[in-house]
This record gives sequence, C-alpha cells and structure tokens, in this order.
Amino acid sequence: MHIMEGFLPVKHAIGWSAVSAPFVAYGLYTINRRIKEQPEQRMLLGVAAAFTFVLSALKLPSVTGSCSHPTGTGLGAILFGPTAMAPIGMVVLLFQAVLLAHGGITTLGANIFSMAIAGPFAAAAIFRIARSIRVPFGFSVFIAASLADLLTYLTTSAQLAFAFPDPSGGFTASFVKFATLFAITQIPLAISEGLLTVVVMNALTRFNSKELKEMKIISIQGAKA
Repeated sequence: MHIMEGFLPVKHAIGWSAVSAPFVAYGLYTINRRIKEQPEQRMLLGVAAAFTFVLSALKLPSVTGSCSHPTGTGLGAILFGPTAMAPIGMVVLLFQAVLLAHGGITTLGANIFSMAIAGPFAAAAIFRIARSIRVPFGFSVFIAASLADLLTYLTTSAQLAFAFPDPSGGFTASFVKFATLFAITQIPLAISEGLLTVVVMNALTRFNSKELKEMKIISIQGAKA
C-alpha cells in the first residue's frame, strides 16, 4: 500500500480515482450528518483519524514501488462504519503524500480504494458478523482490524497485478507474486495492528462508555463479552 507517485499507468490512476470518488463523497455526507445529529462524537472521530494517520505513516520497505505498514482504518470502521473512513483516509493519504512523500497524488485514488474503502468495509463486516455469533468483544475487534489490514494488501496486490500482469502467467501469477512478497512483512504487522486496536478500543470503552453505548458498539449494560 501507498503505491508511489507515478508508479501506475495513467489509465489505472484515473480509473481508481473515479471508483473511489463516490465513496469519498458519500462518506463526507454521512460524517456531516452524524456530527450534526451527535456533535459529541467529534472527539471519537478525531481519535479514529489520528489513529489512522499515525499507524499508516509507519512504513517499512516491502517491494519496489510500494511499502508495508499498518493501516489503522479498522478502529474508525468499527466506530463509525466503513463509509466514514473514505474521506478520512483521503485526507490522511493526501497529507502523507504532500508532507512525507509517502504515496502520491496520481496514485491517491488507488491508495484510497485499498486502504480507506476495501479495508474498512472488511473490518465493519467482520466485526458485525463476529458479534452476531457472540464472539467476545476483544477478539471481534482483533480479527476485524487484523483481517482488514491483510485485505488492504491483497487489494493492493490485485491493483498492481492488474496494472502489471506477468508476461507468461498474466494477472494470477502477478497477483501471487505481489501478495507473497507483501505477506512476509504484512502478516506480523496485521497481528500487531489487531492487538493495538484492541488496546485502544478497551481504553475508549473505559473512558467513553456513554458514547459507545449510544453508538451501539457495546451493550447497554457495558458488557463486552
């Protein structure tokens, strides 16, 4: 993730921007509506944005044209739903591209799709499914954040494979190559992100239990099991 500036062919860069734009627009709408209805949630929204910015800025070299790092989007997706993370992710990625030379402007759409759309939707879905079958709260948060992190990198692998298919094996061979290279660094990073997300969520449960109950993240009784 964070495909570097100019790495994607022009058609792919434009295409991913077009795909990501509606998610960003709708996400802005949902955030504005939520803040107007529940202005007390501004602080939690800020926490989710800061968590994403800090974790996704911790890059480790992975494969030419990209890098590995935690994503941090699982927390916000669990708290506010996946659509809210598209505009938050866009702002985070834009600041990192401009200030940290991390990612790029031409590849912004592709990076938004993998980190701020695919990952958050996976996190929200996994968390809801886990809770619906009574998986303990902490483990639900862990698997949602961890698997969303991994799905982000599988999405990036697919984007790169689509742009640069293997001369002999096509998309499939290229996807396997990119995904395998990413997995070396991403699996331990995903586990670490899952654990850190649990720690942060437990802190929020302790100090912001009222807001989390209103958001139906935890039960009215405050039980997390």
